[in-house]
Amino acid sequence: MKDYTIAPSLLAADFARLGEEAAMVLAAGADMLHFDVMDNHYVPNLTFGPLVCRALRNFGITAPIDVHLMTTSVDSLIPLFAEAGASIITFHPDAVIHIDRTISYIKSFGIKAGLVLNPATPTGILEYTIASCDIILCMSVNPGFGGQAFIPYVLDKITRVRELIEKSGRSVMLEVDGGISTSNIGQVAQAGADTFVAGSAIFGSGDYAATISAMRHSLDFLKR
Repeated sequence: MKDYTIAPSLLAADFARLGEEAAMVLAAGADMLHFDVMDNHYVPNLTFGPLVCRALRNFGITAPIDVHLMTTSVDSLIPLFAEAGASIITFHPDAVIHIDRTISYIKSFGIKAGLVLNPATPTGILEYTIASCDIILCMSVNPGFGGQAFIPYVLDKITRVRELIEKSGRSVMLEVDGGISTSNIGQVAQAGADTFVAGSAIFGSGDYAATISAMRHSLDFLKR
C-alpha cells in the first residue's frame, strides 16, 4: 500500500505570520512543508532565502522542509540551506553545469536530493540520474507563481516517471507541484505521484484541516 505525502507550499501562506501558518498547517494534518526559493532570474519572482528557513526551525518547526530551488545559483545555496535546516533540496537540471555533481553535493550534507522537471522538460535526463535521486519533482505548472491551473499533459509525464522509478528498483519519491486541489489530487495519484504540493488550495481554503482531510479522503479511496 502506497504512503502519500501532503506538502503545503508556503508560497501561498501569509508571509507576515509564516511561523504560525507553518505550525497551523502541520497541526491540520500536513506531512511536510514545501519551501519555494525564487531568485527573480530563473523565474520572474523573488521569495525566501536560507534565513527564513532557519527562522522556521528556530520557531519550532520540526517537520521536514522540502526546499525547491528555482534559482540560477544552485551550488552556492546548498550549504546555506543545509545549515538552515533543509531536509530535501531539489533543483532544475538546466540551472547547473554538472547535474550529477550537484546531486552528490547535496547528499554530502546528509539530506535528500532530487531533480525538478518543468512541464516541457523531457524525462530522458532521468535515465542517467535516477540512480542517485531520492526525489523527482514534476512541475504541473510553469514555475514562478502560485495559483496557476494544472497542465493536463503532465499526467502522462508523471506516469512515465513512475515507470522509470519502478524500473530502477529504488524507493524514489515522486512529487507533483502546481494546481493540486481536492478535485484532482486523486487523478494525479492514479498517474503515479505519491507526494503532493498544494499551495492556494490549502492556504486559500479558510479551513486547512478540512481541505487536507478532503485530500486524504481522495487518496484513501485509491488504497481500497
